[in-house]
Formats: sequence, structure tokens, C-alpha cells
Amino acid sequence: MKTLGYYNGKFAELEDMMIPMNDRACFFGDGAYDAGPSRNYKIFAIDEHIDRFFNSAGLLKIKMPVTKQELKSILEEMVQKLDTGNNFVYYQVTRGTGIRNHAFTEGAGNLWILIKPDEIADGLTPIKLITMADTRFYHCNIKTLNLIPSVMAAQAAKEAGVDETVFYREGGIVTECAHSNVCIIKDNVLRSHPNDNMILPGIAKAHMIKMCKKLEIPVNETPFTLDDLFNAQEVIVTSSSNLCLRASEIDGKAVGGKAPELYEKIRKALLDEFYEATA
Repeated sequence: MKTLGYYNGKFAELEDMMIPMNDRACFFGDGAYDAGPSRNYKIFAIDEHIDRFFNSAGLLKIKMPVTKQELKSILEEMVQKLDTGNNFVYYQVTRGTGIRNHAFTEGAGNLWILIKPDEIADGLTPIKLITMADTRFYHCNIKTLNLIPSVMAAQAAKEAGVDETVFYREGGIVTECAHSNVCIIKDNVLRSHPNDNMILPGIAKAHMIKMCKKLEIPVNETPFTLDDLFNAQEVIVTSSSNLCLRASEIDGKAVGGKAPELYEKIRKALLDEFYEATA
């Protein structure tokens, strides 16, 4: 199969899948999701992603229709059905199915899964960014389906001819990107916004922080500003789809490129970890 979809136990090519109109995703975006890459039919960091998925659902008080182990088994079985082993593996749970009503639907949620061919970037080609005020809500740590602010920011990046948008809040505090985390290297220290309710706790970001500690590169998980961002030695964007990318431009201004050997050390270590785990 070229692509594969799943809905509450039913499998089919994505184009053949049908979802009930009364699924609460249709009216409220009422659900949570997670996603990550597979390579050679092996899903990278699957346990970490499933833990985060269940945490998001728990914070939304959604009753999961499967256990963690059951979900893991379903995902691992599904990737084996694809023609290629290199894929984007996406899954979400919605609160359930029922006539439109703001109050919760009773019972377990609906499980959706989407798998399509995809490759992660090697991190060698620099990307370009723009900045945008972060006007999202205060539960960014929950990976909800309510992604309109991120959609608008991603479209703004596309229209500007760049790759991603960096959000900032009051005081110029940098939070994260539209669909990525952003870190900087300044004074040879990796700087990252702390994992509070203002950002999604990225799996790829967590792997980078662990790798930096392993490589004896200092890490500082405290907020940094737009001024820090523009004057950093390197600006690094991470996501489960692209583990480690460096930015060369923000808002049309050249950035980074001042610690290439340090960036390459981190990039290579992360890609080596990914290739080894999915060999």
C-alpha cells in the first residue's frame, strides 16, 4: 500500500477512508495528536511519542480507546503494510461521536491513524524563518487538534517564501515555531525555552538536549529573547519530521553560521542516533 489510514479498527488507503460527521473533530477540533518518522519499517522514539500522546489526551480528559501497548502494536503492524519503510506516522484521538454539543460526549474516544511516505532532512541545507507574535492560548504543552494559529503562521511563512515561523510573546520572549521547536547556541551554550505551558515539549528537542549533555555541550533551559535569537551563534529548529535544521535568515536578516563545527557535531550525532535506531 502507498498510504494507509485507520479509524476505530478499520484499515484502508487514505483516499478510501470515511469519518462520521458527528465525530467531535468535525465541530470542535476536540482531540489530541502525535506523530513521528519511521525508517526501514521502524518507528523512531515510539515510546516517547506515545507517552506524550497519552499525556495530551489526559490533560484534555479524553478517555483513550486503547492502552499504550495496544497502540504501539497497531502502529508497528500498520507500518509493515506500506510499500516503503520510510514514512510519516500520525495518530490522533478525538473525544468521540455524538450530536453536536459543547459538553463532553460519553465513552471512549475515536482513534485515527495516518501513514504516508516521507523522509527526514539531513540538516545540511540551511532554512529561512520569519517571526510572529504568539497569540495562541496558554496550553501549548497539549498537542491538540486546534491548530488554526499554527496554520496561519505556516501560511505566512509560505507566502514570505521561507520555511518556518518563530513565535514570540510579551517582552520578546521566543517560544517555539509554528510546527517545530527552536533553540539557539550562544556563548557555546545550547539555549532552549523551558518545557512549560507555552511550548510543546518536543521529542526531537529532548533528544538534542540529551545529546548535547552527552557531548559535554552546556545546556541552559531558560527563556531567551528575539535579541538573543538574532545574535546567536546558531539558530536550530527541531521537529520529529526534521531532527536538526539550522537557520541562515530570519525576517530577511542573516543569522547564525558562527559555530558551524559545533552545529555539525550536534547534527551528526542526532542523525547517527536516528540511523542506528532505525537500521
